Amino acid sequence: MEMKKRITLELRNRAPEKVTELVLDNCRSSNGEIEGLNDSFKELEFLSMANVELTSLAKLPTLSKLRKLELSDNIISGGLEVLAERCPNLTYLNLSGNKIKDLGTVEALQNLKNLKSLDLFNCEITNLEDYRDSIFELLQQITYLDGFDQEDNEAPDSEDDDDEEGDEDDDDEDEDEAGPPGEYEEEDDEDDGGSDLGEGEEEEEVGLSYLMKEEIQDEDDDDDYVEEGGDEEEEEGIRGEKRKRDPEDEGEEEDD
Repeated sequence: MEMKKRITLELRNRAPEKVTELVLDNCRSSNGEIEGLNDSFKELEFLSMANVELTSLAKLPTLSKLRKLELSDNIISGGLEVLAERCPNLTYLNLSGNKIKDLGTVEALQNLKNLKSLDLFNCEITNLEDYRDSIFELLQQITYLDGFDQEDNEAPDSEDDDDEEGDEDDDDEDEDEAGPPGEYEEEDDEDDGGSDLGEGEEEEEVGLSYLMKEEIQDEDDDDDYVEEGGDEEEEEGIRGEKRKRDPEDEGEEEDD
């Protein structure tokens, strides 16, 4: 696919000024030059044109916000001064797999003051004696060359950096959701107060039930008393009848 058509496809009906990332890998450049990319991509921060048979960067538009540029596996052999003129804020540049042979070609990158990482892997320049020391001396602003610093420490993966930033954001969100500790203390106090009220209500219920039981027992005792009194009255009535009968019985005996 031609580069111009690929750019149209990647836009996905978006306006060029809204695009921050653009990947054009493995398409075909026009006679080794950039085609279809213009100054309207003013918000572009990441641009990848790997393996598109580029031989020149002369038609690279001004991209003042561009920070990462992937140009690996092309046929670029010079003309790198264009980068400092049109992409002054580059921090990462990948030129691996190109036709860069000498230090004079790389010297043009000295004007990229914000450049931190440069990749020249699989370029002929890497065969030079003291290649790494020479590049670090020539481009003193860079920290990483071909993925390693001067002490042979590996460069951090950009995705790992993004993950760490994402974790920090998650921690901040968790703290925001947690809210001030005072809120929880107040809620605990309210819960304690509620439990105190509950205990008081239970005590009142126990007291009422106890009183009700006492009243019921008193009523039972009164009923027992009444029943006992009735029994006594009945016994006294029986005794009276006996007394009445006894004189009669005596009279009958006298008559006999």
